[in-house]
Amino acid sequence: MPHTKTDNQLIMTNKDISESVLKAASKAYMNLTPAELVRHAIVNGEGTLNDTGALMADTGEFTGRSPKDKFTVCDAKTENTVWWGDVNFKFEPSKFEALLDKVVKHYAGKQVYARDAYACADDRYKLKIRIINETAYHNLFCYNLFLRPSEEEQKNYEPEWLILNAPSFKAVAAEDGTRQHNFSIIDFTRKIILVGGSGYTGEMKKGIFTVLNYILPEERNTLSMHCSANIGKNGDTAIFFGLSGTGKTTLSADPDRKLIGDDEHGWAEDSVFNFEGGCYAKCVDLTQEKEPQIFNAIQFGALLENTRFIPGTSTVDYTNISVTENTRAAYAINAIDNIAVPSLGDAPENIFFLTADAFGVLPPISKLSVGQAMYSFISGYTAKVAGTEAGVTEPQATFSACFGKAFLPLHPGKYAKMLGEKIKAIPNINVWLINTGWTGGAYGVGSRMKLPLTRAMITAALNGELNNVAFESHPIFGYQMPTTCPNVPAELLNPRNTWADKTAYDAQANKLANMFVKNFEQYASGVDSEILAAAPKATQQA
Repeated sequence: MPHTKTDNQLIMTNKDISESVLKAASKAYMNLTPAELVRHAIVNGEGTLNDTGALMADTGEFTGRSPKDKFTVCDAKTENTVWWGDVNFKFEPSKFEALLDKVVKHYAGKQVYARDAYACADDRYKLKIRIINETAYHNLFCYNLFLRPSEEEQKNYEPEWLILNAPSFKAVAAEDGTRQHNFSIIDFTRKIILVGGSGYTGEMKKGIFTVLNYILPEERNTLSMHCSANIGKNGDTAIFFGLSGTGKTTLSADPDRKLIGDDEHGWAEDSVFNFEGGCYAKCVDLTQEKEPQIFNAIQFGALLENTRFIPGTSTVDYTNISVTENTRAAYAINAIDNIAVPSLGDAPENIFFLTADAFGVLPPISKLSVGQAMYSFISGYTAKVAGTEAGVTEPQATFSACFGKAFLPLHPGKYAKMLGEKIKAIPNINVWLINTGWTGGAYGVGSRMKLPLTRAMITAALNGELNNVAFESHPIFGYQMPTTCPNVPAELLNPRNTWADKTAYDAQANKLANMFVKNFEQYASGVDSEILAAAPKATQQA
């Protein structure tokens, strides 16, 4: 049935919209194979092949997401449920309808590429999607990143959500209600994502992630997560949260464990499942030695964005950031060895929060209570090191709520509360904080924790080797630190012991604790007393 406006005027259903776009196009291609899409992209002048057979393309003006140009339609469904503020910007329903009409008309007479796909590897939560793109390489991205229906499933496919991706369409801000000419807008009632004015493919991926971050917690009692996940030989699932640079992808890629996915997952009552069918990996400074799985996945059918060749060759120079530091590779998950098929596992037995603490304060491994887990989840902490940005002379704390603030339509407290409930429902589950950052002093004085030692600590946790060891409490953060760990020198386990100047450590720990408390003030009104009680207890004020 068609939707109805309040004034009783009929508006088009998503099926009507997609069919009208396909009919009005000069040529409409549906569900092409990767080989066909690569051929079209080359013929269209959208890209070229490198020496491994991957398609290289440029995304144009935008080489990353544009967070200030991401909007959510504010209507009866979302007005009192969405966490409005500096992440979720309101968009008027009437403006959306007018802009939707413009984008639909924009496709007329153009060549378009359409694809039916879905998100969520657990069939009980499957979200059916149709995407319409202006370019073959955008459609190849969608083939790689979303889950792929079988040929049988494609027959009479009834998509629930529609993505209209029109990079060459430029909005008129004063007329269309956007901030500038590019935009990404989600209408949760109409179940439509509009992306225009930007060729950055990640807008589509993160648009669906944002949709799932609303639907699953709000409507399906399922926690949506920005994390990686893997499964051990005994069927035990582990999940890894962490911001960029903390080791989330590296540490979840374990030869002894099967990868469920590297970025976006749901946690239902009895399963952890991948949202995606592929990976969108950063590839700046990529080498086969450092990241063999990513390096070897960049073959025919993969997409490279904004990379450059070594002069005179067709070999990619991954050190070349002349276009952007945010160079990316998009490939289907089956391009990686040692994956879980299908991309799901049981509810987790171990949860890891990864941080690269450049202040040298946090323990390399520590065990968290439920309250501490919820507090750490909302905080989403890591740190930038000196020298990464002009004017940065000492470590800078970075906080991103639930390790993905930019994609949260709901208040972070809702996700944290759900995390706590799920942890409490599983006997013997362990939550660990892993510091992949500095020890023996802050950045510039101490040294970074060696990867083999971090792997040894994670392995010990996964194998249950820390279940019966003695723990001591961190005096400020309250985390439980093991006093021994297989294959790890005991003196590393308490960070204060690694500092030559213990008074300097205490001052630094208090400084970081005050940063946590200050950051958390913005969320305090939306969380319960159990979470508030888990805040670090600074003994010195900032």
